[in-house]
Amino acid sequence: MEKTHRAAASTARPHAKSTLSGASAGLVFYTSPSWAVPGVEPDNRLLEKAELLARFSEKLQPEPNDVTPATHQGPWEEESGPDSDQVPSPAAQRVKWQEEEEGLRLVCGEMAYQVVVKSEALGALESQLGERRGRLAALEARVAQLQEARAQGVQQVDARCALNEAQREAYEALRARAGHLEAALRRLEEEARDLVERLVQRKARAAAERNLRNERRERAKQARVSLELKKAAKRTVSISESPDTLGDGIIEEAETLALAAEPESLESEAGEKWKRPFSFKKRRGHSIGGAPEQRYQSIPMCVAARLPTRAQDVLDAHLSEVNAVCFGPNSSLLATGGADRLILLWNVVGGRLKANQTLEGAGGSITSVDFDPSGSQVLAATYNKAAQLWKVGEAQSKETLSGHADKVTAAKFKLTRHQAVTGSRDRTVKEWDLGRAYCSRTINVISYCNDVVCGDHVIISGHNDQKIRFWDSRGPRCIQVIPVQGRVTSLSLSHDQLHLLSCSRDDTLKVIDLRVSNIRQVFRADGFKCGSDWTKAVFSPDRSYALAGSWDGVLYIWNVDTGKLESSLQGPHSFAETWQPRIGMVRVRMRLQPTFARVKRLLGSHLL
Repeated sequence: MEKTHRAAASTARPHAKSTLSGASAGLVFYTSPSWAVPGVEPDNRLLEKAELLARFSEKLQPEPNDVTPATHQGPWEEESGPDSDQVPSPAAQRVKWQEEEEGLRLVCGEMAYQVVVKSEALGALESQLGERRGRLAALEARVAQLQEARAQGVQQVDARCALNEAQREAYEALRARAGHLEAALRRLEEEARDLVERLVQRKARAAAERNLRNERRERAKQARVSLELKKAAKRTVSISESPDTLGDGIIEEAETLALAAEPESLESEAGEKWKRPFSFKKRRGHSIGGAPEQRYQSIPMCVAARLPTRAQDVLDAHLSEVNAVCFGPNSSLLATGGADRLILLWNVVGGRLKANQTLEGAGGSITSVDFDPSGSQVLAATYNKAAQLWKVGEAQSKETLSGHADKVTAAKFKLTRHQAVTGSRDRTVKEWDLGRAYCSRTINVISYCNDVVCGDHVIISGHNDQKIRFWDSRGPRCIQVIPVQGRVTSLSLSHDQLHLLSCSRDDTLKVIDLRVSNIRQVFRADGFKCGSDWTKAVFSPDRSYALAGSWDGVLYIWNVDTGKLESSLQGPHSFAETWQPRIGMVRVRMRLQPTFARVKRLLGSHLL
């Protein structure tokens, strides 16, 4: 009986062992790599529980020496044995181990679920990690680019610093050189002032000697003239003498008397009565050229002018329109300029015009012609945006004064042969130093200029905005503006520089008294029309008459003193006129069909 019980116990123990082994094997199955997610390490808690379960299973296995042989006992001996209370039944152990196995299975399932959840979280984190690694790579590439750009910027900064250092050194060298040059300039200016003072003193002595010689010559001439007048008073005039012969004799006597009269007498008388705005006296220290230049003063030879009555000489002159005419200072040389880009010089001999010279090389149509005070140079304004200078006796142009941006409408010499003034449609008036052929001053005006005239230190310009402007050669601004009705086409300054004649497109001529700077008289006439923007009007040499050509070819002459129309001469004298200062001749421009333009010489009389 006891043996039988022991056998059952022995048989129960292996069964329990197998059960534990099965449980252990089941635990190993749940923790085997088949449950693990690829790339995911096993959970530490699951491994720890598996190790504890394995140790517990080992402890439950019986030792071989502890197993006692079972004795077969009968049923009646089960409760009587001393060890019946200590040995559990196999069924109870199986139930117990099954319950533990189920609990372990639940724990393993829970842990497997946690492994899956954490694997998903790990995948999300790995995707975020990949994204951040991509961003990190992009940022690293951007950092590399910025580092490269920084290196280039550092190189550029170093190069700029080196360049600035070189420029600073060059600047210091130039400043030192400028200091030396300024010192040299001051020394040269001092030497120039000394030379100018010596030159002025020498010129003063030469002028005093020349005045003494001229005074002696004038006294001798006056004595000779008085003797000739006494002889002429005793002479009996025959009525058979021709008018031309008589006129020539009167002209010669007028010239002799004019030369005998002292030039300063008229100016001194006028200076005592009026204070002139345009004086011929030198003002040192304000001229553009720096050194004082010789001033030329023209002395009118016509004491009193008589109105022209008839054409004395008509000849073919230019191949197209004649736009400008001008007498030389000695009145024996006449210049005409036209649209054929030629300037013709004519000698006035015996009341006739004889061709002297042709000046070539103009770049455009001639709009204005002027002689310098010495009569040795001719200045012309052209349509090629420049003024050109010729020397009398040379056919080709000597200098070209370029700098205007539009047609040059007027070009006049100042009272020195080395300075000139030009006006243009580019709304500028320019002063030129002819000795160095450069523009010494540019005056900007809001309206384009049609004509200019020059005094000693004053420039007068007539403009398209119906205004006459006065400019001081020594100052930068306009000193006076006189408005007129109509666009100004021409200006003419009297020989005494006290009156200014203007012609405008409102078909009027205006005489401006420069002593009070206002309009003294306005000349109108029925039929008189100012036909273009370059129609000219002039004073007679004695300022007794004003002359202008109308669009229909009629020449109108007004009396300045009375303001009345004195005469109108029929003929195509449209645009350009001049009055010979010695014997009162008028030169007018005329058109002839089909090709040639003629210069007409009108006979003007004179009174002693």
